[in-house]
Amino acid sequence: MTLLLGVAGGLYLGDRKADKNEAAQLEAAIQAAEKAELDIIRADYAGWSRRMIEERAEDERIAREAAEAAAAEEARKKAAEEAARNKNRNTPTTNYPIPASCSEYSGHRATGCALMLDWGFPLSEFPCLEKLWTKESGWNPNSHNSGSGAHGIPQALPGDKMAVYGADWATNPVPQIKWGLDYIKKRYSTPCGAWSKFQSQGWY
Repeated sequence: MTLLLGVAGGLYLGDRKADKNEAAQLEAAIQAAEKAELDIIRADYAGWSRRMIEERAEDERIAREAAEAAAAEEARKKAAEEAARNKNRNTPTTNYPIPASCSEYSGHRATGCALMLDWGFPLSEFPCLEKLWTKESGWNPNSHNSGSGAHGIPQALPGDKMAVYGADWATNPVPQIKWGLDYIKKRYSTPCGAWSKFQSQGWY
């Protein structure tokens, strides 16, 4: 009887151990499946996140390029409009013979021609400048308008504006011409533009 009970007990304990092993294996299998599923979810999220970042970067690149293209087109339009305005404004009302070189002139006119070229204007502009300052002062650096105070070859008003190009501005034609060219370039773009203004208004 005792032997039978021992055998039965051993079988029972063996079944309990088998059940525990099966339960442990099942739990391990469940955990492995859950981990695999989590890995898949993480991988999917990482891929989605990467795609979102790439798409956002692409959208930003497209928007930036579109903005740059729009800005460039706007700048091109403004430059074209300004060029058209300058062309209309600076076209002299009369065509003048273009000198072969500044050597065709003498005295202060020759100096003015050479300085005009240094200022970046083409030789074709000098006939306009020559006529403009002939009307204003006869190219006389001592020319002075007692009524307005305008002085020198370009008739700067007041005359001491020309001091930025030389302390002897009152009698020296070089600082006077440099100031006059600077004034014309900033206000009328070219000597012919200034001459056109003078022709229409009597001043520049």
